[in-house]
Amino acid sequence: MDKNETILSIIKEKGPLLPVQVSKEIDDNILITSARLSELLTAKHIKISTIKVGGSPLYYSSGQESKLQSFVGNLNGMEKKAYDLLLQNKVLKDTSQEPAIRVALRQIKDFAVPLQVNYQDKSEIFWKWYLIDNRETEPIIKNILSKKEKTIQERLVENQETQRVPGTQKPKEEIKKDPTTNIKKTTNPHQFFKNIHNFFDENKINIIETKEVKKNSETDFIVELQTQIGNIKYSCKSKNKKKINEADLSSALIHAQSKNLPLLFLTNGMLTKKANEMLNNEFKNIIIKKIQ
Repeated sequence: MDKNETILSIIKEKGPLLPVQVSKEIDDNILITSARLSELLTAKHIKISTIKVGGSPLYYSSGQESKLQSFVGNLNGMEKKAYDLLLQNKVLKDTSQEPAIRVALRQIKDFAVPLQVNYQDKSEIFWKWYLIDNRETEPIIKNILSKKEKTIQERLVENQETQRVPGTQKPKEEIKKDPTTNIKKTTNPHQFFKNIHNFFDENKINIIETKEVKKNSETDFIVELQTQIGNIKYSCKSKNKKKINEADLSSALIHAQSKNLPLLFLTNGMLTKKANEMLNNEFKNIIIKKIQ
């Protein structure tokens, strides 16, 4: 039996295993073992986890997926929260989750499987627990969508009933505001985007793609940074906004993840307290630059 067959046999018997564990089993060095594992992975004889233990992925064979749950202690706080939520509910609607959970669901690929559901001419993303099949998810998704439809209908009825009730309150007198008060200070959008391009030029960042999301306030870029190890592409979000909250960061990160790119976030605003906390814990891979 050659080494690759030996490794395959060991993983089938004892997986999921770390590369260092496999190397000890076959009494070979870690570099050669990793190369052999890569060969088996390319040939689709084994699988690799997204979850990492001490920085290394796990290798396992088909049928051992449930054993990955033994390693959830290696998830970070928000990933573990998303894991528990999905385990409990079996199916989650993406847009119904808080921003940080939406990001975490995209990171726990071992346990969260995305499903695209077409409903009323719209496409909705749902996440299913990885150990249940699609037939089990159908009634759960239908139930979630029917609740949404019921809520919409109830709101329509409430609005209609409100309109039928005769007015009992006196009409409010129009309060004329002093035009000299409550004048909001806004950043000149043209100056902001000029500063963005100056930042790109100063840091030798090449713009590959530009898309205006909201006029004068938000733009998405695909950019390329020149580094000592070569050029690296980034998804770049520029946002002309005084306060940047966790929803701003999570939506930008989700967009970047959809393109399999790291995120560069440029803004002239300040991070909220919660956004700062999440940046230090759940959103560590985001690079944020303040543009003056």
